[in-house]
Amino acid sequence: MPEVALYDRPEPPRRDKERTRRRILDAAGPLFAEFGYEQVTMRMIAAAAEVNIALINRYFGAKRKLFAQVLAQQGRFPGVLDGPPDELPRRLAEYVADRLCSGAGSPVLTVLSRSSEAPEIHDLIRDRVESAMLEPLRARLPGPDARARASIATALIMGAGILRRLFGPDAAGGPDRDALADRLTLVFRAVLAA
Repeated sequence: MPEVALYDRPEPPRRDKERTRRRILDAAGPLFAEFGYEQVTMRMIAAAAEVNIALINRYFGAKRKLFAQVLAQQGRFPGVLDGPPDELPRRLAEYVADRLCSGAGSPVLTVLSRSSEAPEIHDLIRDRVESAMLEPLRARLPGPDARARASIATALIMGAGILRRLFGPDAAGGPDRDALADRLTLVFRAVLAA
């Protein structure tokens, strides 16, 4: 039998750290959205991602840190806040109307609403709402009481997410998407006005 030199042996397969990390995040997001933070276990995430729990701990540490990464990967309002300031009420109205009338709600709002009662992550949720919705909206509002007006608009947006989760795609109760957007435009104009 010929002797094999050490350098001729095949290397063991390397883990693709980024792909494994992505699989964990991709598995955790829907679980947090469906069950909420407190009900999701590391075992559930590991099974969904098809990885060992030790890898989750290695890449993210505690479940709280993984949850923070799930929130961080969610974008801000996609394009809703960008554009002419006078059209902002309509863009917000269309965003909410789309969420209420479509087959799919907002993934980040679902994760936030399902997990909002968990005291361990209350600060993460508050910071996410602040950085992704409240502060960017406040920064676009001229005049006094911009924070208060942005807070009311954020409450409307988040409340629509909860309503959508409770009642499904018929959450709006009948009006078609365009009629709903028209009504919501009036509401957002009143809320955002200086």
